[in-house]
Amino acid sequence: MKLFYSDTFELPLPDRHRFPMAKYTLLRERILSSEVGNYCQLLLPPAATDEELKLVHTVDYLESIKTGQLSALQQRRIGFPWSLEMVERSRRSTGASIAAARAAIDQGIAGNLAGGTHHSFADSGQGYCVFNDVCVAAKVMQANGLISNALVLDCDVHQGNGTASICQTDQTIFTFSMHCHENYPFKKTNGDLDIALPPNTGDNEYLDALNSSLNSIFDRFDPQLVFYLAGADPFSGDRLGRLSLSKSGLQTRDEIVFNFCRNMEIPVAFAMAGGYAPDLDDIVDIHFATIESASERYQKDLISV
Repeated sequence: MKLFYSDTFELPLPDRHRFPMAKYTLLRERILSSEVGNYCQLLLPPAATDEELKLVHTVDYLESIKTGQLSALQQRRIGFPWSLEMVERSRRSTGASIAAARAAIDQGIAGNLAGGTHHSFADSGQGYCVFNDVCVAAKVMQANGLISNALVLDCDVHQGNGTASICQTDQTIFTFSMHCHENYPFKKTNGDLDIALPPNTGDNEYLDALNSSLNSIFDRFDPQLVFYLAGADPFSGDRLGRLSLSKSGLQTRDEIVFNFCRNMEIPVAFAMAGGYAPDLDDIVDIHFATIESASERYQKDLISV
């Protein structure tokens, strides 16, 4: 199974910044030291090009990111200080989702060990999201004639407002977000299907809603590729989450998604998305469980060939 990773994912940040950058290196190390690593190939993704980014983002916004000509408000909304490293990280993370989409179409499933930057709009960024990696990847796959339509299956705890905005008038990309209602972003943008859960929702209610939603989506839409945002932040211990899922509940979530898509014979490109638990090990545990579940699907695909 191909996984895409770059050292540039770990952006140097000021002291006491709350984004847990170290999780990327720790996740890679966990994969390489595990039995699951025997089934995984970690690859360096290419950086997304200007031409690829402009399939989604405006020319003015792209230029402002490249040159650092952002207003103080624009910078504050993104949440990262501008630097050339931030630009490279954002290009590589988007490139990783493009590469994962290509690999998934070829092999059934592949992943980006970062990504899921769903708060990025066509002309602005926010919430630690600079470029919308999944929307760009979907548009690149379409432009290359590899797919006609795609499903964005967003299970990060925060609503994918940027993704919903970008795809709002696009009938070829179906956007689904299952999130905590009383949480960032406080101004939501309606997608094709939004499931807004109350705070403290636990495993059973969450998984029931997911199963029901998957059946509803596939009754309405026939995707050729699924982009799955496997956020770690619905976890009960997450600082920014407000839901109450256990680690086992989150792993069951991943298994439901991967098995459902496998049964429908639809390739899946997944991204790690958010995770802000105070203990980095908790975040890495959840992300690693996603890799384990994806690897199980990959091995089943190999056996069935």
